[in-house]
Amino acid sequence: MFGKRLFHQDKPMPKGSKTVTNLDLQVVLHYGIPYTASILTFDPIQRLLAIGTLDGRIKIIGGDNIEGLLISPKKLPYKNLEFLHNRGFLLGVSNDNDIQVWNLECRQLVYSLQWETNITAFAVIHGTCLMYIGDENGLMSVLRYNSEEGKLLSLPYSIPARTIIESAGIPCPNYQSIVGILPQPSSSGTRVLIAYENGLLILWDVLEGHVVSVRGYTELQLKGEGSVDHQTEDGNELESTAVEYEEEKEICSLCWASNSGSILAVGYINGDILLWDISSDFSKKQQAGSSSKAVVKLQLASGSRRLPVIVLKWSPNAKADDRGGQLLIYGGDDMGSEEVLTVLDLEWSHGIDSLRCISRADLNLNGSFADMILIPSAGATEHNSAAALFVLTNPGQVNVYDGAMLPVLKSEDGKVHLQAEKFPVAVPTIDPCITVTKICLIQPDGDSSKKLLTKSAAKGYATTPTLSAGTRWPLTGGVPSESFIAIDNEAERIYISGYQDGCVRIWNATCPILKLMFLLEGKVPGTEVDGQSGSVSALEFCPTSMNLAVGNECGLVRIYKLRGSASESSFHVVSETKHEENPDS
Repeated sequence: MFGKRLFHQDKPMPKGSKTVTNLDLQVVLHYGIPYTASILTFDPIQRLLAIGTLDGRIKIIGGDNIEGLLISPKKLPYKNLEFLHNRGFLLGVSNDNDIQVWNLECRQLVYSLQWETNITAFAVIHGTCLMYIGDENGLMSVLRYNSEEGKLLSLPYSIPARTIIESAGIPCPNYQSIVGILPQPSSSGTRVLIAYENGLLILWDVLEGHVVSVRGYTELQLKGEGSVDHQTEDGNELESTAVEYEEEKEICSLCWASNSGSILAVGYINGDILLWDISSDFSKKQQAGSSSKAVVKLQLASGSRRLPVIVLKWSPNAKADDRGGQLLIYGGDDMGSEEVLTVLDLEWSHGIDSLRCISRADLNLNGSFADMILIPSAGATEHNSAAALFVLTNPGQVNVYDGAMLPVLKSEDGKVHLQAEKFPVAVPTIDPCITVTKICLIQPDGDSSKKLLTKSAAKGYATTPTLSAGTRWPLTGGVPSESFIAIDNEAERIYISGYQDGCVRIWNATCPILKLMFLLEGKVPGTEVDGQSGSVSALEFCPTSMNLAVGNECGLVRIYKLRGSASESSFHVVSETKHEENPDS
């Protein structure tokens, strides 16, 4: 009926009927990771992962195959994505500077605010509904989401770059774009690190309205040198560099490299990584004329042309002494080098003056890099060691590494033998590649569906994976629907998909949370048939006889009889010259 209406729009429709233009077609369910995925964020309390895309979609993934899809009315990339932790709201900033608020419970866009200038930095204060916004003109503003009114409210607190920089006593041009904002850990958001386009770093006290520390400005940084001891525990030498007089250079990325917020890691466009000690009060240091070293440099490659340091992440050690951890880096290598993710194990005893690089490891990526995120352990505080590392690559793949393996990574002849684990998905679409699908109704007599479920129950598929070192799977959030809880003894609909490797998967699709029932391999032990591994090209299911026919690109047809006892099953192989029935145990 819909096909006729679609192709015969020019014909007059009966009075009172809806036309195609009145149809509101919506995606009800979506499984897997979108091909255009580009950004990750995580709620450590509700244990939910959000994945933003280049075309205005947001995928929400929790535990037990619970997934949701949010579709923005604007098909634009997201440049920022943040949860309001444990509050059921997700904030997204699109490329046209539209700040969106999504209600996760009802899966709806509940508010949007069009910002007048280009947003260049965005940060939510942990545990609150407050957020900092930095723009291209150097203005830092504060917003609050009022859940009762359902609105984003601009607070009467905004500071232009000129005010902050003049407060530090630094002559600076009026135009200074903010490129990064980081609330300082353990300050409840009252102190915030602001990074400007020219490399200037200022730690600002919001309540007191004054500068706490200044770093990165050439006239205020002494020419004293600081070095990093790049020796591993086994004595192997790594690249050793020293910090000399630093010129202004553009900041690409930054992150805190300590739980207390005393050390800041900054990545630059020329491939350098500087670790700044901002624990000392700048005004006192300037008055005393101190010559203590406030910065050391890490350099991953020695070439003259290096990749910008795009992303930096910090995973502290399990110890509570705040004296080391793993710095994860994307970028900084020589131009044209293999795309890798670098993990540096750093340690210091008395501030960054004693910084040592214990080891370096390079992880090969499966696809081109898009984003990465460290997932903390359940119940951990904001800056505990990571339970897992999720690396997003194109097209639409999430590679998973056990966080317990990061502190023990060591290179052997420049190679690390740590394979990324596959992100468990309810419906595989890429690995293996899906080729044909079908959704079918089961006869409502109850007998067929119960036998089908009884038979599939013998397969026993696990739904809660563990990582390589035995770490518990970190995503547990999401609430199953009431229909899923109630319907556990019958199947009204099944979803069938065929794959490029010849296998077929069948799910119970009675409710939105699909449950895998069967995995039918293309090959049968003890049976050799020409073309049996060919890509599945056609599926047909008969709900009366409960027979499934599978055709592949080699012209082979397999017929599975799904109705029967749990202890027996069979399939038929049909070719041009013969018809064979074989047991499938």
